[in-house]
Amino acid sequence: MNIKTLVSSTVVFSILTVSSIAAVQAASDDSVTVYSSRKEHLIKPLFEAFTKDTGIKVEYLTGKGGALIERLKLEGASTQADMFMTVDAGNLWYAGSQGLFQTVQTETLKSNIPSYLRDPDGLWTGLSVRARTIVYSTDRVKPDDLSTYEDLASDKWKGKLCLRTSKKIYTKSLAASVIYNHGEDKAGNIISGWVSNLAATPNAKDSHVMNAILAGQCDVGLVNTYYFGRLIAKNPNAPLKLFWANQDTTGVHVNVSGAGVTKYATNVEGATKLLEWLSSAEAQAIYGSLNKEYPANQNIASDDIVSAWGSFKQDDMNLSKAGILQAKAVKLMQIKGYK
Repeated sequence: MNIKTLVSSTVVFSILTVSSIAAVQAASDDSVTVYSSRKEHLIKPLFEAFTKDTGIKVEYLTGKGGALIERLKLEGASTQADMFMTVDAGNLWYAGSQGLFQTVQTETLKSNIPSYLRDPDGLWTGLSVRARTIVYSTDRVKPDDLSTYEDLASDKWKGKLCLRTSKKIYTKSLAASVIYNHGEDKAGNIISGWVSNLAATPNAKDSHVMNAILAGQCDVGLVNTYYFGRLIAKNPNAPLKLFWANQDTTGVHVNVSGAGVTKYATNVEGATKLLEWLSSAEAQAIYGSLNKEYPANQNIASDDIVSAWGSFKQDDMNLSKAGILQAKAVKLMQIKGYK
């Protein structure tokens, strides 16, 4: 199937479900085709701005990340995709491990994006940052009571902690960072402590964690910052705040949305230009305003709402480790009863 000849529509494929396709008319030779697990409203403004700046058209297909990875594997050398975009370094690493990306290392990317937010072999690049840190009830918790991810395993948080399910990629990447920073034995103790302190069965979404805190079911939790931003945008007076974990030690665990040029891209030059452009000041500002994420390019100021949360030290673990250690993280969580 050649997506470059399809008009915009919602299509269900027999091999996977794809939420939308936006490929308009037959493509010119210099157009770039992107498969993206990011939703249309988060990527369309970026692609439109890129086309306005460069004259290069972008066609895109959106769907679930895992399904798109399987599609790329199935299509192989016949794929129309020049770029694959997805969320979480664990997913980016997995796509790279399946041979779906080619190496792209340019001076622009090296200058714009810190090395720990890029694959060491140049297979993918982080393009926006989401921090996973502590959120707490301002009615029941004092900031002085909070400190680290490890401290959430202490007895003082017994019956007061809410977490997202271990099945979600964000949780897997956080657990991988705990293993990286502490080793498996200590990481196991930390995860076991979290489980012991749970006020309820782990939640399906970060928004559920925050709603549980607001309802008084628990006092503290761990969430991606952009979920907090969405909630506060709707309910500015919600009695919740973020706390930047581990500022005297490893720093806050961060993750990325990102992209890489596909192994069988037919327009490598155009895809590389798009990847570089997405790391630029203009694109990074759009990223932040659309989803309350942090710029991966640290020379760019954050969105005003995001900036109001204050600055913080980031964990500089290379995010490829989130993928490399993912299997160990999953196994450890299973052993410790983190559902």
